[in-house]
Amino acid sequence: MDTGSDSPKEYRLYRQRFVGLVALVMLNIVTAMSWPWFGPISNNTAADFHISLDQVNWLGNIVALVYLPTALLIPLIISRYGIRVCCQIGGIALILSAWIRYAGTAKSLSPTSSYALLIIGQFFASIAQPIYQVIAPKYSETWFDLKGRTTATMIIAISNPLGGAVGQLISPLVGDTRQSILVLGILSTAVVPFVFLIQKAPPTPPTYAGSKQSPSLRSLCLVMLGYKVEPAAYMSRRERIDFTIVISLFAVLIAASNAFAILTAQILQPAGYSSNESGYMGACLLLSGMAAAVISAPLFDRVFTHHLAATTKRLVPVAAIGWFVLIWAVRPHDTAALFVIMVVIGVSSIPMLAVGMELACELTRNADGSSAIVWFAGNLVTVAFILVGGALRAPADASPPLNMKKYLIFQGIVLMAVCSSVFFIHGVQKRKEADEEKIREKAIATTP
Repeated sequence: MDTGSDSPKEYRLYRQRFVGLVALVMLNIVTAMSWPWFGPISNNTAADFHISLDQVNWLGNIVALVYLPTALLIPLIISRYGIRVCCQIGGIALILSAWIRYAGTAKSLSPTSSYALLIIGQFFASIAQPIYQVIAPKYSETWFDLKGRTTATMIIAISNPLGGAVGQLISPLVGDTRQSILVLGILSTAVVPFVFLIQKAPPTPPTYAGSKQSPSLRSLCLVMLGYKVEPAAYMSRRERIDFTIVISLFAVLIAASNAFAILTAQILQPAGYSSNESGYMGACLLLSGMAAAVISAPLFDRVFTHHLAATTKRLVPVAAIGWFVLIWAVRPHDTAALFVIMVVIGVSSIPMLAVGMELACELTRNADGSSAIVWFAGNLVTVAFILVGGALRAPADASPPLNMKKYLIFQGIVLMAVCSSVFFIHGVQKRKEADEEKIREKAIATTP
């Protein structure tokens, strides 16, 4: 890795970084609402618009599918136009999604026309969501120093699942289906001005890494395939292996959590749990994980500064075991055990959002490219898990009817198999080492 003498002579922090952080959190919360918004009101949506439940499900599925190519375009946009312009593109997409979707609620339209506008609106929402999610580690690298970088990434990362949970809570509470879609449009429009609070970069960077432009996504893909690239994009064989493991771990953990959020009722209700109990268990996983993330992030910045890989080796096996145990725990009258398992999974999984993204940045020295790849993989595997869940659902004449036992077995085995690779990760934090070396050089140069 090049750590030549072209680094700036001093590094600075600006209060503006917190303004941009708040803006990204608000944008993440609102953009995350579109994916699960129609889940709690699916039956009402189908009845009001005279469409099938499968068509309603595709209002959510399209978000996951469009996310995939969009995530891979974000590093290119950032490299050419910067963080600010990238966020503004997301704002435009968010406004378009809000009012095209609401236009579909006009009662004078045919069911086909209404559904077409709803799908188009969700398409634009699918463009906005990945922008504010993928950009997290790049924003942290650009604006925060070593004592705040992981914390900033963690805060932005957990705001997305928080937005999904808030969306599921609000959508059935604000009136009928058309009023619910209007409320989503108002929220989407109201949050757009926050994009103007996000600046491209500070006048003086906070760290050496923050002063360097990330290599292209293309160069990251080429080096992962073993091709020669420019020195700034070089990765050793060990780093390529580690990054492959990180991608795999991130993908299955994200997929398991996202699929469970969508399939919670379908997994738990056949075992005798009510929709409220199912919702509480999903909320328990999310809230316990968010609490663990908020507590742990500052520790990674200030205490366990070189322990991302060690943390991964401890948390990932616990999460995998938690998902595996669900095979036997999802049974009648086992509420207490299920809540305990939800806490264990949440505490060991959600902090891995930021840990995984930061470790990917350390291995690649490519904040936006590595983030795009891990989120692409996570959403791709999420779609696969959801489709497999539907295919493995038991028939109506099973005991109990429509149970998801086979899916839980599939999920548990996949996670145990993939997560076992965590013990082979080394995870040397080269980016942080380079930053610390530049800080030491500056200290020596300024010592009288």
